[in-house]
Amino acid sequence: MIKTIAPRARKVRILATLGPASSSPEMIAALFEAGADAFRVNMSHGDQQSKIAVIQAIRALEKTYQRPTTILADLQGPKLRVGKFEGGKIELIKGQTFTLDRDTTPGDTTRVELPHREIFEAIEPGARLLLDDGKLVLRVTDHTDTTIVTEVVVGGALSNSKGLNVPDVVLPMAALTEKDRSDLAFAVDQGVDWIALSFVQRPEDLAEARKLIGGKASLLAKIEKPQAIQRLEEIVEMCDGVMVARGDLGVEMPPESVPPLQKRIIEVSRRLGRPVVVATQMLESMITSPSPTRAEVSDVATAIYDGADAIMLSAESAAGAWPTESVAMMNAIGEAVEKDPTHGDRIHFTVIRSDPTTADALAEAAKNIAQTVDAAAIICFTASGSTARRVARERPGVPLMILTPNPETARRAGLLWGAYAILTKDVDSFEEMVAKAKRMALRHNLAKAGDRIILIAGVPFKTPGSTNVLHVVRVSGDELKGYAS
Repeated sequence: MIKTIAPRARKVRILATLGPASSSPEMIAALFEAGADAFRVNMSHGDQQSKIAVIQAIRALEKTYQRPTTILADLQGPKLRVGKFEGGKIELIKGQTFTLDRDTTPGDTTRVELPHREIFEAIEPGARLLLDDGKLVLRVTDHTDTTIVTEVVVGGALSNSKGLNVPDVVLPMAALTEKDRSDLAFAVDQGVDWIALSFVQRPEDLAEARKLIGGKASLLAKIEKPQAIQRLEEIVEMCDGVMVARGDLGVEMPPESVPPLQKRIIEVSRRLGRPVVVATQMLESMITSPSPTRAEVSDVATAIYDGADAIMLSAESAAGAWPTESVAMMNAIGEAVEKDPTHGDRIHFTVIRSDPTTADALAEAAKNIAQTVDAAAIICFTASGSTARRVARERPGVPLMILTPNPETARRAGLLWGAYAILTKDVDSFEEMVAKAKRMALRHNLAKAGDRIILIAGVPFKTPGSTNVLHVVRVSGDELKGYAS
């Protein structure tokens, strides 16, 4: 049975993580109806076989709702862990000496195995080692090729295989593990739209993933390492999208540094025309509670005011007790913030300077004309999606409808600010373009009789990268007569 779902009343996108609480077709459909625009499949948990049914359930929404769906596969990345202890657990005392080494013998209160050769190669005296999500802190006092001697700065209980973070040095490790390469190949074979790469430290880390993807998906860089901040612009230029991974950033950097970094990452991503997702702990209390804290609501609102393309739910929708309520709350926050009369001014606080190209000039002009003539929508005809990304970067105050003949382009637009993508046949003439734009605007309730709409496209048609037309037309209201609804 075909169902209809109106274009979202908000322009910020919602990315919902799927997991044990939300992997059934019924729950995925419920999340979509509650406001989810895209779905994150976390490759860190479960096996590949279990992901197939989830991906198929997401794609099945396309037939039910006649709308493209968006899937992001999030790769795990390298996981640094200490070895095991005799008895399974020890207590570290502030000020004591503790050694990490290559010995596989179970550890004790004086030492433990560290099975990562790369850390021994890169570590330096004075560097910090953070254990168990930063709960314990060690500082390196000495090291050799096989031992790292540390002083315990913050002590506490430490048990088997706890995670380790090394925030102060660039580790000579690839961002892709063997598991990641296998998961990436699987995700591409399954036709996902975005691949999220973890543990990005430098722009070179993106090269292997880009090669393995082979143009079959867009590449999103997760900014979660301090080293990535040092080369942020280069990394953003090398990828198709960015995620502000605040959880890991908050472990490896002082928590108070994360809010300004979030604003900086959003600013750089917007300036360079890459969609940016803000993630982690946005409505954390809704894992167990049907309502969020006021601080969490404010946090989500801040990301929207900053102009993020998308906001993400993690455990709230993947494993929490209130997945649909979490999506509905995020949707409500987005709608409320964007109704604020000051919202438009705030998201344009970041100055976006257009590149000296015809396409960029037309994208900026479309935004300005829409405001001047009070247009109802901007209609973008695009094959690759590049024109739509340019328009979205300008953050126009009206909906952006993307008309494309390519399913991949329509699906990847799910993380793009304000985008409402429709899969449709290409046009062959200027007159056909105008007529189709009017019909689509009416059919999808983005315009009514008497409204102006703005068209942006490239002539000759069916030629990628030829954006050179901007046209303003008025909808009469009878354009759908003779056409099936």
